[in-house]
Formats: sequence, C-alpha cells, structure tokens
Amino acid sequence: MDEPSENNKGGDSAVNEVASRFANSLSDEHRMLVVLKAQLYDGMWEPMLDDLRNRLADKPYIFKLAARIEDDIVRIQEMQKFEKEHNINLADYVEMP
Repeated sequence: MDEPSENNKGGDSAVNEVASRFANSLSDEHRMLVVLKAQLYDGMWEPMLDDLRNRLADKPYIFKLAARIEDDIVRIQEMQKFEKEHNINLADYVEMP
C-alpha cells in the first residue's frame, strides 16, 4: 500500500494507524466510492452525494454509479464522518487503481 501523502492533515502516527486500519477494513464498495471521490469529484464527498440524490429524484446528475444509490449514500456519510473526526482524507490510505 502507498504511504499516506504529504497532504494528510492528520500527520500524527496514532491518527495514521487508526486511518490505515479503517481504510483496510473498507469493503470493495466503500473503496470504489473513495476512488471515485478522489478521481471524479476533486476529493469532495458533497458533489458525489448531490449526484446520487439527484439521480434518485430523477434530476440531472454527472456520474452513473452501478451500486445501489441509497447504500452508497450511507457508505459515503460513514466515511465522511470518519474523515472529519480524524481530520484525514481516506484517499491517502486507499490504494488507487
């Protein structure tokens, strides 16, 4: 696995360990969302959540995810909360394809 990038605001080794354990525990669906966040949404959750919610409401959206939308929204909210609590970006801990 790649080392956390210098952009990691949680430089503390205890935070890095917690973040690494969390990232390693993520399901493939969770990892896919982290990768999409990093690659398609400039590292931000909100535009992705907006896309998913717009799709559910039959409004215009940017990206069509194959996974179940409501489940993805829950996954994103869980990861968003973890990032905020630990002041990290999970993309620094999830290997990008």
